[in-house]
Amino acid sequence: MKQVEVVETVLVAPSEATPGQPLWLSNLDLAMPRTHTPVVYYYPAPAQGGGDAATGSFAPDRLKAALARALVPFYPLAGRLGAGPDGRLQIDSNGEGALFVVARADLTGDEIFEDYEPSPEIRRAFVPLAQLGEASSPMAMFQVTFLKCGGVVLGTGIHHAVMDGVGAFQFIQTWAGLARGLVVAEACGPPPFHDRTPLRARCPPCPTSDHFVYSPAFLSDRARPFVTRFYSVSPKLLAEIKSRCGAGVSTYCALTAHLWRCVCVARGIAPGSDTRLGLPANVRHRLSPPLPRNFFGNAVVRDLVTARANDVMNSSLGSVAETIKKAVDRVDDAFARSVVDYLELEMGKKKKGDDKEGGHDQQAAREKLVPATDLWAVSWLGMSMYDADFGSGTPRFVAPAQMFGVGTAYMTPCADRDDGITVLLAMEADYMQCFEKVFYGE
Repeated sequence: MKQVEVVETVLVAPSEATPGQPLWLSNLDLAMPRTHTPVVYYYPAPAQGGGDAATGSFAPDRLKAALARALVPFYPLAGRLGAGPDGRLQIDSNGEGALFVVARADLTGDEIFEDYEPSPEIRRAFVPLAQLGEASSPMAMFQVTFLKCGGVVLGTGIHHAVMDGVGAFQFIQTWAGLARGLVVAEACGPPPFHDRTPLRARCPPCPTSDHFVYSPAFLSDRARPFVTRFYSVSPKLLAEIKSRCGAGVSTYCALTAHLWRCVCVARGIAPGSDTRLGLPANVRHRLSPPLPRNFFGNAVVRDLVTARANDVMNSSLGSVAETIKKAVDRVDDAFARSVVDYLELEMGKKKKGDDKEGGHDQQAAREKLVPATDLWAVSWLGMSMYDADFGSGTPRFVAPAQMFGVGTAYMTPCADRDDGITVLLAMEADYMQCFEKVFYGE
């Protein structure tokens, strides 16, 4: 998008001294893609008489001052990736700062978000992009773009080794609260818990499964073109889906069952073929003892459910949802510890072999795709993604700036929770029309 012009680029350091010791990263941190996760927040023009965003709530100096204060409790975001004495990646808490960019765009909010589709072009326009393989890249990068309609796009890129979605939204909410004039305790709540050692592998590691979900053998290097579409799930449709699943089934399990079935039908998967469903699960409350609610790191364990396509398409929706529920419920302390131990052994194998991590092409890693029979279902339903009020109101729209693989779905709340849920699906273009008909019961 050539209409976007960068007018300022600066590093914002924490406003106070922060701990300088390196931060150890857990196996769950290191298992994440070594890239920044790009997200865009759209804030429409203030109501008549609401003033200019560039001199009001989103005034760059105001945002930079609030960011500097937010980086004090969230100091890992001001550091850089480095290597410890044993070569293991860590965060060097050097306080160098987060990248902050100011830009202007000859575009309106409607032109960008009316028929929004995440894409590399959207990311390049609104989210700063780190150089591939650049160890000195900031762990957090932000861009505020002022639109000609008076609206604002906030683009965020936070390195996935630092945190998962829970932590990312917690940080943005804290930054926004500080920009509104709150003190740190009010904006942040309990300070983030940075110690990842509760997620250390056991000695010796003793996994109880192969946890093949992490094996590259199940990923395809063959690039498959895809498109991304948004599908609204009204409260009425959601109630209909849940009513077909019976009591005790969560919104996530019910909607994922419906989504999995529709994807199988749309793709025309042979009834006798296997199809796999990827289920990321937050384990903060599943460990024994549980992690603090304010744990700031990656606490997501991935599991796969494997089923015959015929069973997914022809069994009752309640039966499919129950299969998913059982898989989610089995992610307990023992399962999570087994995953951590498995990753420890896998990393040991890499060290003994040809470890090319230092020169690894990060973008190529993100483009390894889910097999054509599979689906990854990611839930942002319980996250505070729409609580980012910098002073002129909450965002109208929040979404990934780019999708990194075919067969990936995000479930997110709408800006107004009374409007239901949105499903963001990346899939092969040839299957989208059929998917839409099946998804809405036509």
